[in-house]
Amino acid sequence: MIRWYLAGPMSGLPESNYPAFAEAAQALRGLGHNVVSPHETFNVQDDSRWLECLRHDLGTLMLCQGIILLDGWTKSRGARLELHVALSLELAVCTWSSGKLTSLY
Repeated sequence: MIRWYLAGPMSGLPESNYPAFAEAAQALRGLGHNVVSPHETFNVQDDSRWLECLRHDLGTLMLCQGIILLDGWTKSRGARLELHVALSLELAVCTWSSGKLTSLY
């Protein structure tokens, strides 16, 4: 079973966008997916610790076989970096939007 890493915008958003990550993780798990959410593994709601969070999140991503991009990911420097790493490692790539999982690669 593929372990999926959730990636999306956090910095500068209310509650670091935790509700969107929690909702996606719950819905995807309900569909039978194995999901890792950075909010569950290293929840820091302080944008000044961005580099520390990114280092941790990239390590978590490396343990997964795919990445799921949440709405707004294109505006997130961290999510774009995570996607770059995922593509470089030839991981599966999907998007999650409006309750629909779409495969990109």
